[in-house]
Amino acid sequence: MTFTPTKFDTLLVANRGEIACRVMRTARRMGLKTVAVYSDADATSRHVREADEAVRLGPAAARESYLNVDAVIEAAQRTGTGAIHPGYGFLSENGTFVKALEQAGITFVGPPASAIAAMGDKSAAKARMANAGVPLVPGYHGDDQGDALLRSEADKIGYPVMLKASAGGGGKGMRVVESGEGFQAALDGCRRESKAAFGDDRMLIEKYLVQPRHVEVQVFCDRYGNGVYLFERDCSVQRRHQKVIEEAPAPGMTTELRAAMGDAAVRAAQEIGYVGAGTVEFLLDSSPGQDGAFYFMEMNTRLQVEHPVTEMITGQDLVEWQLRVAMGEPLPCRQDELTITGHSFEARIYAEDPEQDFLPATGLLTRFALDLEGAGLGADQVRLDSGVESGDTVSMHYDPMLAKLIVHGVDRDAALATLNRALASLDVQGVVTNRAFLQRLANHPGFKNVELDTRFIERNEATLFAPRQFSTEDYASAALIGLHQLAQECESDSPWGRHDGFRLNAPHTIRIALCDPASAQAADNDSAVVVVEGKRATLDTQWQLTIGNSTLTASLQPLEGDAVAVTLNGHRRRLQAYKDGHVVVMAEPSGETRLFWRRIDAIDHGHHETESTLTAPMNGTVVALLVEPGAQVEKGMPLMVMEAMKMEHTMTAPADGSVETFHFQAGDTVSQGAVLLDFAPSE
Repeated sequence: MTFTPTKFDTLLVANRGEIACRVMRTARRMGLKTVAVYSDADATSRHVREADEAVRLGPAAARESYLNVDAVIEAAQRTGTGAIHPGYGFLSENGTFVKALEQAGITFVGPPASAIAAMGDKSAAKARMANAGVPLVPGYHGDDQGDALLRSEADKIGYPVMLKASAGGGGKGMRVVESGEGFQAALDGCRRESKAAFGDDRMLIEKYLVQPRHVEVQVFCDRYGNGVYLFERDCSVQRRHQKVIEEAPAPGMTTELRAAMGDAAVRAAQEIGYVGAGTVEFLLDSSPGQDGAFYFMEMNTRLQVEHPVTEMITGQDLVEWQLRVAMGEPLPCRQDELTITGHSFEARIYAEDPEQDFLPATGLLTRFALDLEGAGLGADQVRLDSGVESGDTVSMHYDPMLAKLIVHGVDRDAALATLNRALASLDVQGVVTNRAFLQRLANHPGFKNVELDTRFIERNEATLFAPRQFSTEDYASAALIGLHQLAQECESDSPWGRHDGFRLNAPHTIRIALCDPASAQAADNDSAVVVVEGKRATLDTQWQLTIGNSTLTASLQPLEGDAVAVTLNGHRRRLQAYKDGHVVVMAEPSGETRLFWRRIDAIDHGHHETESTLTAPMNGTVVALLVEPGAQVEKGMPLMVMEAMKMEHTMTAPADGSVETFHFQAGDTVSQGAVLLDFAPSE
């Protein structure tokens, strides 16, 4: 197929969320009219509101809307669109879509279908890379997909091995298999995920390196045979094979290693006749004695989620490069004109609960804002690429990423300090996010000291998920914030609205119970709470707080948004703080603190027994029932599999007992909190 670029003045973005908003931002700056497409679930979404025009594609399900090739092309023709930018995900690496656009006379802002096909089949891509002299990880990439053959190849390679969807990417259909005993179950799960995500359940197997760093190189090619690399990104910090924090340049890279990886990446792109923006991903072996050994992993034939860190260190707009190349222009820069300035981090903000095995979360975003001025940061230091705003609803239908927080500094230490300040200044309410987890990562000594590999989170699980130790200052601040916000939200329930003898200028004492939210169910147990006794000291905002044997003079000053200044014994701290139900949330650069808050006389006393039902932890779809009704099971035994936001989640038995009834079957859609099954615990 011949690549035929054309000038265009209207751009349709065949995607949603933050990438659609980000692409349209550059397109508008270049004077292009922008067109959005949307599903029923996204009718009022931010990318729709920001576009010049928007066209409905269909129902919420991606296969009936964003993955519907005919509907996308019809939307382009209806709006007189000259080019389509696919973003990432959805149709971005779909060769059939590219061919259909060519037949319709619409420019695809991306590589030719032949290049997508060459890298889309991971097994065939390995052979092409070997021919181009790009180093490969030992593995099996063959056509024989029989269970026994795949198991045999895994045994020959040696465990641990990585099972990976041949047609996939983005962490879907990927599992690490530690031994032969777990191989079949992992293979079945990978095939299900791959079939659902890509319509293809073929697998490849690779040796799983124990201490690899995930280093990728940004490449760019034009239709005149020119190719450059815009340096590298380190994406080693991952969970479930999906990136969490990325940075550029990769720490510890020598000039020689950077050139070797960059040259290999350009060779890989030119081997397949690539045009546009692409990313060649490598595993860099960080095991002792293996410094400098790197292996081709895959090539993503599209713009990457983490492209902003490359933009921050090079000063280049990669979307503008994409659009200019699509219009037939040569690359804007030669290799010797590209330089690195400073350091950049990107943190992905997900609607998910890290404390509950990263379960995706849904709901109404009551607040979503970034307080740069309060954090003392400038727009040149921090960038927020977001697909949501305050008042938007987070749906169960799509990827849980809400936004990307990108920062820049003169070096890695400065950039990391800015990242911590920026994370603390992010005000997110209404939906559970991974913000606190990102802060723990960014403040972790191992992360600061560049002790990086793709198992970083697994290796440091004990410290990243350690029970929080609260200080006297934490309890005092939470007590004060809870009192203040309760007064603002519900005057009748506040100390100022109660008719129990409390007076502003009287010595009446208020008793507040505070504990870790994870211990809230046991909040009627004296050992699970810390009691704060508060007494108004003056007619202004000053209080006397007693916590155990400590007494503090405390005051609170509301600032802009949800920022507050808490002063304890003359020590003033600025926090982002709010009360979410019974939980007080406080964020500062050192991390986020969450404390369960309740008036001591409001604590419920009761006996908590084993649940006789199992409820859905999130909105999703039932994938499989793993036992028969009436089956006797042991605590922790898998009972059923749910899928939400493109990831599988296994529900397990809460205790020894039996499954009495399933209320849903495979394929059914369920809502968060719905009773999935009736469970009878053993006596």
